[in-house]
Formats: sequence, C-alpha cells, structure tokens
Amino acid sequence: MTAFSSVRFRVKSGRDQDFIDAHKNLDWPGLKQAHVIKTGDHTYCIIAEWPDMETLAGARPHMITTLNSFRETLEDLGNGLGLTDAIAGPVVLAPK
Repeated sequence: MTAFSSVRFRVKSGRDQDFIDAHKNLDWPGLKQAHVIKTGDHTYCIIAEWPDMETLAGARPHMITTLNSFRETLEDLGNGLGLTDAIAGPVVLAPK
C-alpha cells in the first residue's frame, strides 16, 4: 500500500539555496516522487511518496545520508524536536 513521509525543517538565514540544492538529485531507493515545499520564511517541508512502508523504512539510511549533507544549514525546531519533524504512514484514503 502506498505510503507518504513528511519532514519539516527550519533553515538558517542565508542557507535556503544550500538546503534546496541538497535535494535536487535525491537517490533514495524506491522513492516514487518527492516535493520540497516552502511553508514560510526559512521553513520547508518535504513530502515523499513510496510504494509501501517497507520500502520507506529500507530507504532511511539513504535519507539520513542526505540529511547529513545539509545538517549544518538547519536550525533547531524547538519544543524538543531537534532539527527535523518527521512523520510517515500508509495511505488509508485517496479520495481523488
């Protein structure tokens, strides 16, 4: 069953392009598609589509490698979240 992952980030002032560049050539095994969304000043969200949760879980080491390539561009999100706010799960309804 199709799954999606979402990760929220806050980028340090002046580092937006570095953050965007780090996502231009994603090579995560099994990734169907991904979108980087600008949600505010220096804030972004990445939404990724996967064939299933198992494929997503298997790609996590690759996603961490990507994160490590731009980690220094990120600010702490606060409230104990750290640098990222990640969630994922299988699709339970696709009305359109």
